[in-house]
Amino acid sequence: MTRTPDFIKGAALTALLPILIAIVVVAIGSGAQERILNLFLINVILVVGLQIFMGNSSVVNLGHISFMGIGGYAAAILTIPVAIKKTIIPNAPFGLATFQIGPIEGAILAVLLAMVIALIVGFVIVRESGISATILTLALLVIIHTILANWVDLTRGMRALYGVPMTLNTWVILAVTVAVIFFGRWFRDSPNGLQLRASGESLVAAESAGVNVRLLRLIAWVLSAGVVAIGGVLYVYLIGSISPKSFYFDTTLLTLAMLILGGMNSISGAVIGVVIVTAGFEIMRYLESSPVILGND
Repeated sequence: MTRTPDFIKGAALTALLPILIAIVVVAIGSGAQERILNLFLINVILVVGLQIFMGNSSVVNLGHISFMGIGGYAAAILTIPVAIKKTIIPNAPFGLATFQIGPIEGAILAVLLAMVIALIVGFVIVRESGISATILTLALLVIIHTILANWVDLTRGMRALYGVPMTLNTWVILAVTVAVIFFGRWFRDSPNGLQLRASGESLVAAESAGVNVRLLRLIAWVLSAGVVAIGGVLYVYLIGSISPKSFYFDTTLLTLAMLILGGMNSISGAVIGVVIVTAGFEIMRYLESSPVILGND
């Protein structure tokens, strides 16, 4: 009898939580609650993407949201109808205002672009460790945000790009979320993931044992960027518009807090962290509305 790999069992148990949450919200929740659910699922994708690099390498990454922005903007620019692009970004370079592609093709190209950029900058980042690497990722975040906010011909600067076809529903986002959870767990339990985690615990010992730490970090960095870019694509397809303020310090610190709170060494911890923070926000929002509790405002 063929033995089921452990990562499949673990990933299935981890994915069960967002699946159950989605079923309950869709069954009995309102439209506003379903919108919160969709953003929750996208946050799960972002935090799992962050975990693939940071959780396995133990290198604090402050630049992951850059790839969310790259993926989101690329997908938006490629899929906005030509009639709208000729109005809002008529001078877009590379003839981007003159054609439109479908959302699936746009998503694929956007994620590939983010991964290529991650590969290029990754050669520099993976050479460093500790605070030096963290500072480099922070510099990446600032540089990408500056480009998005100032390349007016392509991104409209700080003004929102709008007109992105809103083609998503909760079940599509849930399916992608589950796939990302399985992928993240597979990488964590793979030989590359195990060696990368070993390097995070003791860099000297791992290198002494013949582990190519730089290569493993580069692989994890590029895969992490791809997953986070998927989150960016889903976000823009869900909202229908995009602006640079969505991809800067607020989102960076929020997703980082989610990962650390749940436990950055595991995929299940990443998911639990998103659940805790999302639930906390919604409870605080409810209390701010002065609800009646036991007859008292």
